[in-house]
Amino acid sequence: MSLIFSSLNHPQRVPLAAELHSRPFLKLQAPELVSHIAIFGDARGANAQAQHELLAALCGHFGVSAPSRDASYFYHDFGRFRLKWELHSEFATYMFAEQGEAFDFARMPVHQVPQAWLASLKGRVMVAAHVLLRKGESQPPVHDMFEGVSLTGSKVMEGGTLWTDFLIQSDGFSRFIVNDMDMREQQAGRLVQRVLEIETYRMMALYGLPAAQRAVPELNAIEKELTSATEALLQADDTTEQALLQQLTHLAARNEKLSLETSYRFAASKAYFRIVNARIEELRESRVEGVPTVEEFMERRLAPAMSTCEAVAARQEALARRIANSNDLLRTRVGIVQETQNRQILQSLNARAAQQLRLQQSVEGLSVAAISYYVIGLLGYSLKGAGKVFGWLPNPEALIAAAVPLVAAGVWLTLRSMHRRLHRGHKA
Repeated sequence: MSLIFSSLNHPQRVPLAAELHSRPFLKLQAPELVSHIAIFGDARGANAQAQHELLAALCGHFGVSAPSRDASYFYHDFGRFRLKWELHSEFATYMFAEQGEAFDFARMPVHQVPQAWLASLKGRVMVAAHVLLRKGESQPPVHDMFEGVSLTGSKVMEGGTLWTDFLIQSDGFSRFIVNDMDMREQQAGRLVQRVLEIETYRMMALYGLPAAQRAVPELNAIEKELTSATEALLQADDTTEQALLQQLTHLAARNEKLSLETSYRFAASKAYFRIVNARIEELRESRVEGVPTVEEFMERRLAPAMSTCEAVAARQEALARRIANSNDLLRTRVGIVQETQNRQILQSLNARAAQQLRLQQSVEGLSVAAISYYVIGLLGYSLKGAGKVFGWLPNPEALIAAAVPLVAAGVWLTLRSMHRRLHRGHKA
């Protein structure tokens, strides 16, 4: 039973397997001319839509059907040149290839592209590079084909040599020369692809450096204000603590806003830098005496810029922790003051309760007297009335007088018993 279209397959099995082969290397065979352009996404953030529109415009000029909107790779032979297009998260790359020998960079495949289409890329080209893939050590010498005075070169992949100065030349393109000394089939295409990826990801990694440079003055200002706030915290009192708390909260908000603006860029630069290093390792460079290798160039020029981005990111995180620590310290101090105030309030309430208890106890004697007075009065009325009706109480006044201490004692004991029951119920 075939499993290709079987219901036994997971829905993502075929797409995931195809993803590993979705961006094959362009087959190149020396001599070959290659022009490479990396176009950054538009400011609206709709990178895929904008890149597909650009590709559709180019295909429409030559009467070629554009790929579907969900495509991330496109290859077509336009006759005059071959095009390989790749869509990435932040940019898209166009590789134009043309078979033919060239002794300089004057005739490149990008010249076959409509000028109106190139003009539509205004302000969006991040990388533009030319590659000459030559057979052997062709003439003229590589030093005569670069405008810079410092070349970078090395023997790569045990079958070729690579030369560049990583400079943007007067025509707006950086230049690379790859000499095919003894490379196997499809090895030239892989080498050119890696070289262009190094150039593209190098520029994308450097895109985080301006963000780091812009962030430094703001970090300096926040740190200065935090130092002043921390010094003021040592001498703060109840009247200034609230203002200091508001100031620290404001500093935390400013630092958080700065982190939100730069964190993605720094993370992307770090990821691009890792890719650059991985592609350099794949070159398997060996030294050409007297010339720095690509790895040495990146260590000397690109690595410090990436270290700057990492240092600014670490500084933001450290500053956020320092602000949080100062904020916690101030909040702890305010909390201690509030606890002291609450304790004083409770002590005042306890004092008032004690005063009320003493007042209640002092009034309790009057309550006993009043209740006893009314009870004796009622008892006197009863005894006098009974004496007049039945005549068997000759002297009710003496009996009433004798009952006074007994009634008062009974009232007092009753009130005490009530107090004890209420006290036991409160404890329970």
